Amino acid sequence: MATASPKPNTEQSDLSALKGQIPLVGLTGGIGSGKTAVSDLLGKLGAGIVDTDLIAHQITAPEGAAIPFIREQFGPEFIDAAGALNRTKMRSLVFGNPQARLSLEAITHPFIRAETIRQPKQLKQEGSPYLVFVVPLLIESGNWQGLLDYLVVVDCPVETQIERVMHRSNLARVDVENILKAQASREERLAAANTVIENQGSLTDLKDAVQSLHQKILQFPKENRSSS
Repeated sequence: MATASPKPNTEQSDLSALKGQIPLVGLTGGIGSGKTAVSDLLGKLGAGIVDTDLIAHQITAPEGAAIPFIREQFGPEFIDAAGALNRTKMRSLVFGNPQARLSLEAITHPFIRAETIRQPKQLKQEGSPYLVFVVPLLIESGNWQGLLDYLVVVDCPVETQIERVMHRSNLARVDVENILKAQASREERLAAANTVIENQGSLTDLKDAVQSLHQKILQFPKENRSSS
């Protein structure tokens, strides 16, 4: 069944208005690489974090902005008993049906974009020294490279990714492998990175690497710092 496209309220300007006002850092990595762990550590150090995956979960949570459109487009069976998106059922559909994936993206992307514009402007006003955009499919989208000042890739061996996601999300190995196939390869991400954070050691090792990254970003040229 067709449904009207969502039209969330948003400012007409985009993130390019922040270019040169504050360092804009992209953070990406394959599923299970540890992007959230790195972004959480950067946030504790004072960075402004804009997590597109978290935004996607918020808009598809119970009473989330995208839920009425998803229910109308795909049917009530794709909404769970709590009123949130049934992620397992939707994942099974979109991985085997490119048109369904495009239909879902047509609903969710406008809401995600609106928040991805609103949040960094607010974080800048609150005094964040730099902004980190956590984008799982940053390389794949092709929309971020001209905007970002710096790209950080969180990396670990593919087998480690698979084991982590199987344990974390209770997915079968074949399901995780299918997700990996839909993402950029490890080699593609590493080739695009300005800095690679290796996440296959201890938490102490990871904290040390993130602290070094934080200090490096703080030393970016003055013209890329936040201005009042």
